[in-house]
Amino acid sequence: MTDRHQWIRKHQLWLKTLPLLLVPMMVSAHGPARAPDAGERAIVFPDTAEYKTLTVDLHTHSVFSDGHVWPKIRVEEALRDGLDAIAITEHLEYQPHRYDIEHADRNRAAAIAAQAASDTDLMVINGSEITREAPAGHMNAVFITDANKLLNVSEPPPNTADADPRDYYLAAGKWPTQAAVDAAVAQGAFVFWNHPYWTRQQPDGIARINDFHANNARAGKLHGIEIANGQDYSAEAHQIALDHDLTLIGVSDVHDLIDWDHPPTEGQHRPVTLVLATERSPAALREALFAKRTLVWFRNLLIGREAELTAMLEASISITSARYRRDDQVLELDISNQSDARFLLRNTSSMTFMHHADLIEIAPNEVTRLAVKPGAVLNEITLPFVVENALLAPEAHPTITLRSSISAHE
Repeated sequence: MTDRHQWIRKHQLWLKTLPLLLVPMMVSAHGPARAPDAGERAIVFPDTAEYKTLTVDLHTHSVFSDGHVWPKIRVEEALRDGLDAIAITEHLEYQPHRYDIEHADRNRAAAIAAQAASDTDLMVINGSEITREAPAGHMNAVFITDANKLLNVSEPPPNTADADPRDYYLAAGKWPTQAAVDAAVAQGAFVFWNHPYWTRQQPDGIARINDFHANNARAGKLHGIEIANGQDYSAEAHQIALDHDLTLIGVSDVHDLIDWDHPPTEGQHRPVTLVLATERSPAALREALFAKRTLVWFRNLLIGREAELTAMLEASISITSARYRRDDQVLELDISNQSDARFLLRNTSSMTFMHHADLIEIAPNEVTRLAVKPGAVLNEITLPFVVENALLAPEAHPTITLRSSISAHE
């Protein structure tokens, strides 16, 4: 577990006594820390053996498009959730608050957020949402340098209080979508396809790749796809990612307050992308996204390709103690879980347990004791499990094997 996560967990009990909105920022010995109210609600996953784990949300909105909060609120929410990075990705073409908040600079929301986060260690990534009808639909471009170059409205409609926001949307949509994508790629952007199952464009909710996205994927201009967005997971989008070698992305796509969409008081969390990076920096985050070293954390479901998922499972779950009980041959195992996942493990060994059937639950950020009946006195234990709340592909679960030497029989 990282120093930042250790600091968060250490202060959990203390934080419970403080009002949520009145807590001042604190600084740890390791530099700027999260807002102290990033306690038990913080999304925590360990670093893997090779990489640092960065928790990011690359799809959020503010009043600078169709969201309903100021960009600073997105920063405060991200701090409370213990995120490493956030992108405020405003719709370029859909501007329903245009009369009240007219802004010629489409980078403004990200600039405000970056200023609000300047005294913290939260990384604010500049991004935008290219918003069109099918076949393109919606696409996010992050790590852009200038959002204004992704928009070209030759004849903007009058900006009046009673104007229909679709008038501006349609006027902006006359510029070819491919031109906007190319402008983003020219800036070195990481581009991903948003909610491809969206029922406004796919009435049956089934994501299907079309020529526009397939061609961009082949050309190296489409790099990722959302398999989880808000309250939804798409098995079809997940399969598209695997079939077309796209990065797995999970996002909140939040428009209102994050606590309204995913109440922490009910044990919920926003969907996020876990990025395995060489270091904690924007450049390393960007490199890892292009290298497809990501996992998606959605409603206690951990989704990833085999290399990343195996690395995270091995970093999260381990046997910390194995000993026989004093007067018999029942083996007591202490299994530590260093993550926020409540793992559901299905036993595939020939051994049985004293207090469980084949399906056991490993509590998050705790040590769970398991009583095993090996049928003999062993020097070491090997237990293979299927991880039921993790996915390598739709309906395909990974396995993990827990191993440990056994302390001498007392």
